[in-house]
Amino acid sequence: MSVHIGIVGGGIGGLAAAIALRSCGHRATVFEQAPAFGRVGADINLTPNAVRALDELGVGDALRETAARPSHRISRTWDTGQETSRLEMSDTAERKYGAPQLTVHRADLLTALESALDPAVIRLGHRLTALEQEGDRGVRLSFADQPAVEVDAVVGADGIHSVVRTALFGQESPDFTGVVAYRAVFPTDRLDIPDLGAFTKWWGPDPETQIVTFPLNRGRDTFVFATTHQDSWTEESWTSPGDVVELRSTYEHFHPEARALLDACDSVLKSALYVRDPLPRWSVGRATLLGDAAHPMMPFMAQGAGMAIEDAVVLACAVAEQPGDLTAALETYETARIGRTSRVQLGSRGNTWLKSGEDADWVYGYNAWKALQV
Repeated sequence: MSVHIGIVGGGIGGLAAAIALRSCGHRATVFEQAPAFGRVGADINLTPNAVRALDELGVGDALRETAARPSHRISRTWDTGQETSRLEMSDTAERKYGAPQLTVHRADLLTALESALDPAVIRLGHRLTALEQEGDRGVRLSFADQPAVEVDAVVGADGIHSVVRTALFGQESPDFTGVVAYRAVFPTDRLDIPDLGAFTKWWGPDPETQIVTFPLNRGRDTFVFATTHQDSWTEESWTSPGDVVELRSTYEHFHPEARALLDACDSVLKSALYVRDPLPRWSVGRATLLGDAAHPMMPFMAQGAGMAIEDAVVLACAVAEQPGDLTAALETYETARIGRTSRVQLGSRGNTWLKSGEDADWVYGYNAWKALQV
């Protein structure tokens, strides 16, 4: 029995869900409000749990063409430089978890996902304005300047400002965390410091302050992500051009090797970090949420994209098991996912995971394709 699932949002989670659902023999249509996909967004750390899921979606080889493969995951203390944990990744992670860690540009990941779909599956320029559940007949989706569409069920993969979430659970606003993030990329050959091929996290004097660095573009570039406390955010956009002088002064007391990373940056973007509290439920009837629409989180565990990819796979598996009862299928999906994503969501906000070598297996060892078999 084949069903038609409408997916609102053409980001990482939405595209992954479409691939997964179609691989299980179902129809999936992605409704994306943007008129075209652009090369926007930050760089992404895909840990083994996410890479294994992507490999089985058939996009892993394409990612490896441009991705870097960090050798280790290292924690260091901000002022002394003391190493507090070191996990082997690369081949060791592949043997242990079934996949390595990959670090990529978000646009490269989106391109790989988009290329795995028939272009007819993606409908650009479709901004959702309303959804109406019609009992056993499915869900009617209304769009600005586009005809309405009827589907058997709908998945809101439309991010932290999710229209689907608002339609299901009412209007609310995400909360500014009091943390801002700086992002920059520079050629790796500008620096000669240890472990540029690793994912390294410099833990600051408080949970809000850190510097994270990892390789990109097969190691030819280095990505820097730094966060710090800020009382308010007054910019119109969540992301705006930053000031490299401000960046360097913010971390002027960090270890010389950490400061060298910032000295190599020519330009920087500055973003406000927003979150929502975990929801007690994601689904209403034949409608559910996925990724940031369900569980937006701080970046401190590097699991935002990974959780969306896992969601996509488990959702498809749940629909494959119960295509004749989509309400039950969505409840199965939610039950399988909500505990894990809430734990990661709260853990990311607390920002202590792997500071001193805590267990990584519960995150990296998760196999989304087998989650419903437990």
